[in-house]
This record gives sequence, structure tokens and C-alpha cells, in this order.
Amino acid sequence: MPRPLRVAIVGSGPAGIYAADALLKSEVAADPGVSIDIFERMPAPFGLIRYGVAPDHPRIKGIITALHQVLDKPQIRLFGNVDYPTDVSLDDLRTFYDGVIFATGATADRALSVPGIELDGSYGAADFVAWYDGHPDFPRTWPLEAEKVAVLGVGNVALDIARVLAKTADELLPTEIPPNVYEGLKANKALEVHVFGRRGPAQAKFSPMELRELDHSPNIEVIVDPEDIDYDDGSIATRRGNKQADMVAKTLENWAIRDVGDRPHKLFLHFFESPSEILGEDGKVVGLRTERTELDGTGNVKGTGEFKDWDVQSVYRAVGYLSDQLPKLPWDIDSGTVPDEGGRVVQESGEPLQSTYVTGWIRRGPVGLIGHTKGDANETVSNLLDDFANGRLQTPASPAPEAVDAFLAERPGDHHADGGAGWHHLAQRGAGADPRAGDLHRATDLIGGFQAWREAGLSVQGAGLPAEG
Repeated sequence: MPRPLRVAIVGSGPAGIYAADALLKSEVAADPGVSIDIFERMPAPFGLIRYGVAPDHPRIKGIITALHQVLDKPQIRLFGNVDYPTDVSLDDLRTFYDGVIFATGATADRALSVPGIELDGSYGAADFVAWYDGHPDFPRTWPLEAEKVAVLGVGNVALDIARVLAKTADELLPTEIPPNVYEGLKANKALEVHVFGRRGPAQAKFSPMELRELDHSPNIEVIVDPEDIDYDDGSIATRRGNKQADMVAKTLENWAIRDVGDRPHKLFLHFFESPSEILGEDGKVVGLRTERTELDGTGNVKGTGEFKDWDVQSVYRAVGYLSDQLPKLPWDIDSGTVPDEGGRVVQESGEPLQSTYVTGWIRRGPVGLIGHTKGDANETVSNLLDDFANGRLQTPASPAPEAVDAFLAERPGDHHADGGAGWHHLAQRGAGADPRAGDLHRATDLIGGFQAWREAGLSVQGAGLPAEG
């Protein structure tokens, strides 16, 4: 009787779990079967859904419920606290698996080259998001002394940061906010948040719903300068050809023509302002200098030579995420991705790297919404299965699952996989937890989570802390 197809997936965010789901839904899953091991660097799964989505977006975090259902399948094992390549290398994976899919995502900040970027008070979006989402690799405190804050970028991450800074801690209390973040935000001194975009309203990358949500807070007054509402032929073409861009522009127009209200926290959305320097004194941020831009007829902009200094005490740059380079794989330094064709990793020679695949942001860059990731995974898995059907996959020397267990047992740390019982135990412990009580509210208190896991008589690794979406 033929053995099941053995596949390793590196990364347990949506991209990796969607790839596992596609494998389970394939004809191969029925005969000869599939056996999937997912390796995750963190103790808990779900990637940026857990550690990169604002706590006041439960509808997005609710995707975790569907991801849980995939991980509960008996053909899947999750190994937490396993880092590629420290704990397991590509050669190691080839020893145990027919195919390897990398789905490691993008978690670092893309660089922004302006003077003053290194000043105290200049922060990357990824670090701040990781803090308010309770990422265990990041400090549990954050300096929130600035009364006036700048956010650079006009995408959804910039909106998330601006909204979290402008809301009160008590507004966020009913959400998945970690206890330490609640305490930190209670001391937040921000009264003004300024979001800066280099181009115009038609070029903003906000999602219409996320943009409208800014105005739902009783404490946030959203302000748009009427002079920032401007379109050229390229902008008009964008609005006509993109319904979302048109909806965003209409929302911004409505805010620009209304009277300014009296809600206590002001959130300004600025367009046609290109950051040119972060101003500092004694090593600390004291302002932001921008150059006014203007449309050039194509939807792009050019500088006008007119500069303005803004009184801010901290600057958050949200200009995009960047993936970490993966050893032993080819790398496109400009895009920060692994070169591929249909998910098959492509070497410098143009030939595919046998049995090696990519999906998600490590493949296409940090663009698109979570839903786009599913189609990406389906294409990658389809080509992996095509290679399997046509005998193009390498043959592993030790395909038995027990061989992986024995290998990891010899590595430093505890890397055992556990079944669904522990997941549900933690979910029950976390249900209804109150952040003010410091209980098991989402993935923040890892020590408390691990204690609960051990109380159930289970291994720490493989544990998913409770989904609250």
C-alpha cells in the first residue's frame, strides 16, 4: 500500500494553513492520502492574524475560527517554537518530506530613507503593531508620551495605528486588547494624530470600511483639509476603474466639507505631503518636515519645493512590510520575495528548485487582503500536486512521521506536536476573560497560557492560545 504524500509547511499564518487546507481537499488526500507537518517559529499559530491585526477588528480575527478547524484535522500536526533555519534546515526537511512549502509571510518594516529616521520617537509600524497585539518577542511596554503624533502612509496599517493611538483605552477594553496594552494606552497622551500621504485621495490604499470606521468613535474627530481634495486625469481614471478607490474618495470628500466637531481627539488625514526629514533635538523627535506635492496628470505627483514643519513628538512609519530572507532559497532583494513560477521556487538558472514551493507574502510581497492568500495557496498546491503526479518530487530518505519526532527530540527545546484537546482546553480557559484581571485574554500572557497547557498534562508546543474573534 503506497504511503501518504508527506508535505512540510513552514509558517502557520493564513497562507500556510490555506495551503494545508488545499492539500486536504485534493484528490490525493483520498488516495494515497496526505500527511502534513506545519512548523511555526512562535509558540502559537496564525501569524499576522494573531500578531498583526488591530484588536478592535474582531471580524478579521474571526478568521482564526476557520483556521482552527483546518488545524484540527487528523492529517495535520503543528510544531511550535521551531525556527527555520536554526532548528530545522532545508536539507533536514528534504530528509523527511516529499515537498516543502514556505509560507513565512512578512513581519519587518520596509525601510524609509529620510534624515532623522533613527531618532528616539521614530518607530516602525511593525514594532508598534506587535506590541499592541501582544507579540511575545517584543517589550510589554511602549512609550506613549507624545501629545502630537505623525503616521506616515495611507494604507490600512497606517489607519490601524492612527486609530489605536487616537482611541481611549476604555474604548478598546471590550476587544482582544492585552492587559499590558490596556494599561499602556491608559497613559497615552496623544491628542492629535496626523496621517500623511504623498499622493492624493484617489491613490490612498485604505479599504472603504476601515476608513469609515475611523468616524465611528465618539472620541475621534476626523479632519480632512478641503485643499487636499484634488484629482487629475489619472486620478479620475482610477476612480472610474476601481470601485473601492471611488468609495474612499467619496468618504474623504464628505469629511472635507463638513464642519469640525468637538470630539476630544483629532485625527487629521493629510494628502500631497511627502516626508523629507524627521526633525530632532538632543536625539529625540521634535517635528516632521514635509514637501508639498502636486499631481502631474497621470495620478503620480511631483515636488513643489514648498516645505512645512509639523509639530509632532513621535513618528510612526507605515510604508509597508518586508519579508526576511530565507537561507538556502533564491532571493529577489528588490521585492523582498522568493522568485517563483506558479509557486514553484525558481533558481537563478531559471530551473525550478525541486520539491520546494512558496505561497503568501513571501511569494508575492505584502500586498492584497487575506482573501487573496487563499487563491495564492491553491495555485501553489495545484503545482505541487502536478509535480507529484508526474514524478517530479524528490524521494525523502525518512518519510515516517516518527522520524521527525526523533529528530526534533534531539534539538534544544521542546518541539512536540499535540492534538486538539489542548487547543480547546485553552480556548475554554480564555473564554470571557477580562483584560483588567490579567487572565488568559488572547495570546498575550504566554506564561499563563503555558501554565494552563501544562495543567492539562500536555506539551507546550503545538498550543494555540484562544481565538476570541
